[in-house]
Amino acid sequence: MVQATARTQQALRATIATRAELNALPDSSLVQEHLNGESRAFEVLVERYQTRLLNFVYRIIGDRERAEDLVQEAFIRIHRHLGRFDRSKKFSTWAYTIASNLAKNELRNRSRSPLVLFTALAPQWADDDRPLEFEDTGAQPDEAFRQRHLQDAVEQSVAQLPAHHRDVFVLRELEGRSYEEIADITRCNLGTVKSRLNRARNAFAELIEPQLR
Repeated sequence: MVQATARTQQALRATIATRAELNALPDSSLVQEHLNGESRAFEVLVERYQTRLLNFVYRIIGDRERAEDLVQEAFIRIHRHLGRFDRSKKFSTWAYTIASNLAKNELRNRSRSPLVLFTALAPQWADDDRPLEFEDTGAQPDEAFRQRHLQDAVEQSVAQLPAHHRDVFVLRELEGRSYEEIADITRCNLGTVKSRLNRARNAFAELIEPQLR
């Protein structure tokens, strides 16, 4: 019994070590490990991207429960087609593309306008800045009230952006994706991405300005 317990503990330590090693691997190596038969490699990929994709889809469609369903569907598709994934590309870009397509399909099937929720807005931004930041949980009551008011104003403004402008706006300003990744995800060239982003920023500024007076 003692020997069996010791063997069990040794096996557990080996499993933990292996999982730790998996956690340290880059995405491309995890894909290869999965294809080699290591099922836990895909679990690591899910853990690595689940929250990110959920936040991304939620910001596009404005329904968290439905976003959870879509992200689950995204991972099902990723798992199903992982063998055909081009490993010369970034896994994150591929995953975001699948999630983005599902979100777009969801919007096409809905009559109501999606909402994109933001919590703070910088007055100006440079091309490489991320102007929108998450709410400061340590803010004083007056500041928290101001942030909630700003969130409502942003929500109403972004809801009025065209869907193709909203996509690049969320990917760039909230997700911090590079122009190259956005081009891959939206299947547009770089010039189109930059043009749409510029128009989205200008339109957003015009929409929100009256609400901030």
